[in-house]
Amino acid sequence: MAIMNLQDILFSQGFGTRRVCAGLVQQGLVTVAGRLCQDTLAEFETTGLQFTVQGKAWPFHERAYLMLHKPAGYECSQKPGMYPSIYTLLPAPLRMRGGGAAAGVQAVGRLDQDTTGLLLMSDDGKFIHRMSSPRHHVPKVYEVTTKHPLDAEQVRKLLAGVVLDDSPVPVRAAAAVQVDSHVLHLTLTEGKYHQVKRMLAAVANRVEGLHRSRVGDLTLGEDLPKGAWRWLTAEEVAALYAPAAAHV
Repeated sequence: MAIMNLQDILFSQGFGTRRVCAGLVQQGLVTVAGRLCQDTLAEFETTGLQFTVQGKAWPFHERAYLMLHKPAGYECSQKPGMYPSIYTLLPAPLRMRGGGAAAGVQAVGRLDQDTTGLLLMSDDGKFIHRMSSPRHHVPKVYEVTTKHPLDAEQVRKLLAGVVLDDSPVPVRAAAAVQVDSHVLHLTLTEGKYHQVKRMLAAVANRVEGLHRSRVGDLTLGEDLPKGAWRWLTAEEVAALYAPAAAHV
């Protein structure tokens, strides 16, 4: 249970500096539980709190845990080069949460600009580390479309392990299921640079299309369009923290 005044609630959720948040309240632009509140120091229990700012509904979250359906043509960077940033797909408060130099939610790992699919985002450093670290073996499932037809020998090599150019240690797929002549579902538990593309190149094939459909037990559903995002439920976050053996 946490009790905070309204100005601090808005600040923690990314609605600007404390002075800006105070102004929003004093100008009558904030309602809490459906009622107008113009007292910046009014206190509220934050658990389950719902409020609106300038008519837009917003739920209080002590920490932000999101899933984004990343479209092609976006970079997972705050300072992109040739393509727009995925962060432009998020509302401003999510990009400003917490204030300071490391404000806002961060992507959990990266997807190449031409890769689509499930991207986790959070402002919880421990969560980001756990989801990203190969030590925790969080499985990530990729739907791979290849340029050349797949064969059993290529699948066998991916499961046995292939050597990439930056390490002599073989990299193995946790699972590799051929779905069609040119479609492979590949499960990895670590995330090296361009890993899927380099693994397919190592077995004499080439990635033509790449989509991440699952992380742990969290699956990207058809109800989340490309470019859209949603909050994760408490149950989904808890499931992602489950031991690797549970993700089967």
